[in-house]
Amino acid sequence: MRLTDLRIYPVKSFAPVPVRQVEIEPWGPAGDRRWMVVDAAGKMVSQREDPRLGQITASLPEPGVLQLESGGEVLRLSEPDGALLPVSVFGLGFELVDAGDVAAAWLHKVLGRELRLVHQDRPERRPLEVTTSLADAYPLLVTSAASLDALNELIARDHPDDPVKGAPVPMGRFRSNLVVRGAEAWAETGWRRIRVGEVEFEVVQQCGRCVMTTLDPETGERRGPEPLRALGRHRKFGRTLAFGMHLAPVGTGVLRVGDEVVVLAEGPLPEPERLSPNA
Repeated sequence: MRLTDLRIYPVKSFAPVPVRQVEIEPWGPAGDRRWMVVDAAGKMVSQREDPRLGQITASLPEPGVLQLESGGEVLRLSEPDGALLPVSVFGLGFELVDAGDVAAAWLHKVLGRELRLVHQDRPERRPLEVTTSLADAYPLLVTSAASLDALNELIARDHPDDPVKGAPVPMGRFRSNLVVRGAEAWAETGWRRIRVGEVEFEVVQQCGRCVMTTLDPETGERRGPEPLRALGRHRKFGRTLAFGMHLAPVGTGVLRVGDEVVVLAEGPLPEPERLSPNA
């Protein structure tokens, strides 16, 4: 098995950034989901609430610098060291560093809403049992190309007379960090520990999927019920629709596209109620 795709998401729910290599830190890939947009009450805003976030490009042109682009509007800012702002993610409250009024004004110009950009400057800002960034639940997500092929076969089979509803779903809908080729379809659900290149990971649980998977990542438009309908019919665990696996780093190191992926331990699936989404 080989690692064939690597992506980071500098701002939670913004467009992905493909990379050829990335350093893995205890709280996930360097630069991945260390920034987030919140509303006036400090509540996380994702593509679930505003699909337009996925059309904003966030890049890291140099250490300590974030650049945002949307419709010709560009904002370049350094990591802030200002006041802490109370925020919440899925009801859990904590504090992050406010990126300031200039960033808020840029978001208002682009999205027409009163929003703030906040930064997680260190992992302990978010008080979870698992050390992580601002990803929904765990530091990384891995998906399998063979599993996507199998899912798309199920989608096509469920819509034999409708080429639109039965169209294949691209991997970008699932917002993974790592894509693996060479495994059998759904084999990843039995992995419990893997090594990718020089880094080992605990495979924590399956990833529960949400309405974000029905959004076209290029336009933000909803494309109908798939893949949620197919997952509900064929890949439902308890009340959760699952695709991909959450990872937690066991150590640190550098991942590179082309790295070998080795399964070190296998085991039964986690309990369905533990499944978490990803954004």
